[in-house]
Amino acid sequence: QVQLVESGGGLVQAGGSLRLSCVASGRTFSRYYMGWFRQVPGKERESVANISKSGDTTVYVDSVKGRFTISRDNAKNMVYLQMNSLKPEDTAVYYCAARAAVGSLWTYWGQGTQVTVSS
Repeated sequence: QVQLVESGGGLVQAGGSLRLSCVASGRTFSRYYMGWFRQVPGKERESVANISKSGDTTVYVDSVKGRFTISRDNAKNMVYLQMNSLKPEDTAVYYCAARAAVGSLWTYWGQGTQVTVSS
């Protein structure tokens, strides 16, 4: 079992920055691929970024490439999402998630943190 807790959301003006953090419980954090997702009411949840177990491989949705950076610290059981040059369309609830293998279901989810970008 892995429990995930996000933090760092808030209200920011367009062009600003936020860093989201997600802490995982347990001693097996390094065995999981980690991802950040976002969801706007009435829309499907969207994958924003994900990172390999070691942190050496990252994948981003096109709309955030060059603006967002995902990273992890396995010693601290943490995964981060640095968000720069934020746009109003980045407004959403952001979730972190964990899965055991590429292509498997995202098994564990946090409760989400709200990010609101004002124009």
